[in-house]
Amino acid sequence: MKRKISVIGLGYVGLPVAVAFAKLGQVIGFDINKQRIAELNESYDRTQEITAEELQNLAVIFTSEAKQLQQADFHIISVPTPVDVNNQPNLLPVLKASKTVGTQLKINDIVVYESTVYPGATEEVCIPVLEQQSGLVCGIDFSVGYSPERINPGDKQHNFTNIIKVVSGFDDKTLEIVANTYKSVVTAGVHYAPSIKIAEAAKIIENTQRDINIAFMNELAVIFDRMNIDTADVLEAANTKWNFLNFKPGLVGGHCIGIDPYYLVHKAKQLGHTPKIIPAARTINDDMGEFIAHKILEHLQNNGYLIPESTVTILGLAFKENVPDLRNTRIIDIANSLKQHGITVQIHDPLVDVQEVMSEYKISLNSKQNLQKAQCIVLAVPHEEFLQAGWQWLQSLLANGCGIVIDIKGVLSRNNTPKNIILWRL
Repeated sequence: MKRKISVIGLGYVGLPVAVAFAKLGQVIGFDINKQRIAELNESYDRTQEITAEELQNLAVIFTSEAKQLQQADFHIISVPTPVDVNNQPNLLPVLKASKTVGTQLKINDIVVYESTVYPGATEEVCIPVLEQQSGLVCGIDFSVGYSPERINPGDKQHNFTNIIKVVSGFDDKTLEIVANTYKSVVTAGVHYAPSIKIAEAAKIIENTQRDINIAFMNELAVIFDRMNIDTADVLEAANTKWNFLNFKPGLVGGHCIGIDPYYLVHKAKQLGHTPKIIPAARTINDDMGEFIAHKILEHLQNNGYLIPESTVTILGLAFKENVPDLRNTRIIDIANSLKQHGITVQIHDPLVDVQEVMSEYKISLNSKQNLQKAQCIVLAVPHEEFLQAGWQWLQSLLANGCGIVIDIKGVLSRNNTPKNIILWRL
């Protein structure tokens, strides 16, 4: 039986899912953000994942009216799962989404969660909400599945349809329906997980593994900086071995890698085990903004600049290149640390939303035209626009064309570094 799809949460994850299924038939796209719904109905996607052409004439009913969900019988929940100020899991968005779907749930409906949670959360936390709101019983009246999202914002090569989809279900019958539904749009195929809990665990360790590996690179970067050798040169040499893992140092932000490990730590502690490697990796990665700020101060002082009279221009505020996504950006750590030392900081990012930056961080962004000459330029996020402008533009941002350039991701050519510029990279 062909299923009628609804997608709850139309962000970086949910919208591509809705668009993919809409190619097979009408989809209900639900989001509580009315502005987001209005923009999508005008064929505008602020995440820049879907083009206006793709959104036009699309078989999606974009709505913030929960009653519209009654038209569907296969509900995909793809809302954020952040952490709170104490780095504890904040399941409120997924619980609210469960409550909304629960109020509209019908006999024989299936609810599939794509949001990243700790192993056990779907069955222990989400199903009870669905049952309470609907008055129905999971496994008898309706069923539940879990299929973790693998969306990578800004990645045009790996997308929803060409990445293998892990699927799981409350029982064998549900698993088969969930698998077949995703198979209809995911050309890469699906992987059957033996249980919902295993699928949840698989997702959370994907990002935790990356966090740990990047933390190792970051610790190496700190060590090699003290040795006065270039980390990228070391990694290039090491990468000639066939089984060396190609990770690089950097700031770890975004909605996944910098968040998900805390969910696993939380669950482990509930079970009486205190992890050691996972929290250590989180600490290392969260401290990198402060480390970079310290290196900026060090370079300014060593080159005769007075800290209170210095200006630092930070290029990029999004958590990664070529996306407008500000979630959990660690660039803000560099800016805040520099400001605490009395440095004038100006930030330019042509992709992020100016109002969102003001609302979230109380920062006024600088346009390219009103950037003041600086003593130091920090290429924090290598947006394509910055790379195309190249060294000539970077040098023009420095007072008298000389000063310091901090290349966090090591994307600038050292061979073409202009004279009178000191280049440091992580």
